[in-house]
Amino acid sequence: MQNVRALAASSLAAVIADGRPFDGSIDMPRARANKRGATQKAVLPDQSQLNPRDLALFRELCYGSLRRYALLEVMLGSRLKKPLGKRDADIHALLLIGLYQLVFLRTPDHAALSATVNACIALQKTWAKGLVNAVLRNCLRDLEQGDRKQIPRPAQASEAALASHPQWLYQRLKADWPQHWQQIIEYNNSPPHMALRVDIARQPRADYQHTLQAAGLASQTSEVCDSALLLEHACDPTTLPGFDEGLCSVQDSGAQLAAALLHAGEGASVLDACAAPGGKTLHILQHCQPKSLCALDLDAGRLARVHENLKRCSRSGVAKLEVADASDTGSWWRGQPFDRILLDAPCSGSGVIARHPDIKLLRREADIAKLAGAQLNLLTALWITLADDGELLYCSCSVLREENERVIATFLDNEAGASALPIDAQWGIACGAGRQLLPKKGSNDGFFYARLRKSPLR
Repeated sequence: MQNVRALAASSLAAVIADGRPFDGSIDMPRARANKRGATQKAVLPDQSQLNPRDLALFRELCYGSLRRYALLEVMLGSRLKKPLGKRDADIHALLLIGLYQLVFLRTPDHAALSATVNACIALQKTWAKGLVNAVLRNCLRDLEQGDRKQIPRPAQASEAALASHPQWLYQRLKADWPQHWQQIIEYNNSPPHMALRVDIARQPRADYQHTLQAAGLASQTSEVCDSALLLEHACDPTTLPGFDEGLCSVQDSGAQLAAALLHAGEGASVLDACAAPGGKTLHILQHCQPKSLCALDLDAGRLARVHENLKRCSRSGVAKLEVADASDTGSWWRGQPFDRILLDAPCSGSGVIARHPDIKLLRREADIAKLAGAQLNLLTALWITLADDGELLYCSCSVLREENERVIATFLDNEAGASALPIDAQWGIACGAGRQLLPKKGSNDGFFYARLRKSPLR
C-alpha cells in the first residue's frame, strides 16, 4: 500500500514552496523529487500504482488543504517554535495535511495521526516524526476541548484567515460585492460541482436526463441555461452515456452561456481567440454551425486538447486550429475580417476557485492590474480583425470588477466605433456594459460577459 499522505505532502509542497499550479495529478511530487535529486524517486509511485480509493484520498487531501490553507497556516504557526525552511517544505505541507484531516475529515483521529507521522518515513525524514506527532497531538487536545462540529476560530486569526482566504482577495470580494461576498466565499471553500452540457440539437435535455437516470446517475437541471445538467455525484466522464459520441460534454453551466451570447449565424466567420481547452469552441460549432471557425491558443499542448474535444464529437475537420498569440495579429491574421469574435480573456480565475483552490495561494494582488492591462491590450488588438457591424463577446472567469466591467469601460472610452449591446437575461447581475454571473455552490462557476458591436467609422 502506498503512503498517500507522503504523496499529497510532496504535491502540496510543490505549490507552496515552488509556486507550481496544482493539476490534481500525482506526477507533481515526482517532478519535484527529480528537481531536488534522485533520492526521493524510489518512494514516489506513478498514478497507475494507486487504487481508486487512494487516488480519491490523495486528491481530497491536496484540494482540501489548498482550500483551507490560510486557516491551517494560522493553526500551524501557533504550534511551531520556528518556521520550517524551504528544504523541509514537504514536512510543512504534511503538517497542514494532518491538521486538515483532524479538523475537516471524518478519518478517525488515531488513524489520521498515525498515518501522517508514518509519512515522514516515506519522505525520508524520520527526524520529523516527533515534530509531526507533537504538533498534531497538541491540535487534537485543543479540538477535544471545543465543539468538533464547528470549524476552529483561533483568536489570532484574521477575518480573512477564518474565511480561508488571503487578505487581499477577501477585501476585494467584500469591496466589489458587498451584498454577495459571503456566497462567493462559500463557493470558493466548497468542492466543485460537475456540470454537463447536452447537445440539445441531437437530443432534448430531458431525454438525456432520463438516460442518465437509467444508468444510475442522478442529476438536476440548471437554472442558468437550458442545456446544462448538474450531476449529484461526480464521475469519470468517459463512463457517461453517449460521451464518446458527443451527446454530452463536461462544461460548467456558466461557460455554456457563451455560444448563445455570441449570436453567430450559420453563415458567420468566427474567431475563438483563446480557445483551449475547447469547450466553448465545440459548443459554438454545435449551437451556431458557422461557415468557418478559427481557434487560437498560445499553448500547443492546450490546443491539442481542443483537437481532442472536437475529434470526439466528429468536428475536428470543421475548425482551423492555430498555435498563436492572439494579440500579435500580424503573426496569424490573413486580413479577412471575422463576423464574430469570442475573447475568453486570460484572467485571475477568481470565479473558478472551487475548481482551482491553488489560486488563493499563487495569485497576488499586483497580478490583477497586470492582467487587466493585458486584457485591454488583447481586446484592442483583436478589434481590428472584427468586421464592420460585427460583434465581439468578451468573457472572463473572474469576479473582480477591475478585470471585467472596468476593462470594458476603458475600451469603450478609447474606441470610437465600439458600443455595448444589451444582455437581456434572468441570470446574473448587470455590471456596467456587461453582466456578471456570480459563482454559487452546487450550481455554477463565476463568469463575466460583455457584448460589443463594431460600427463603421464615418
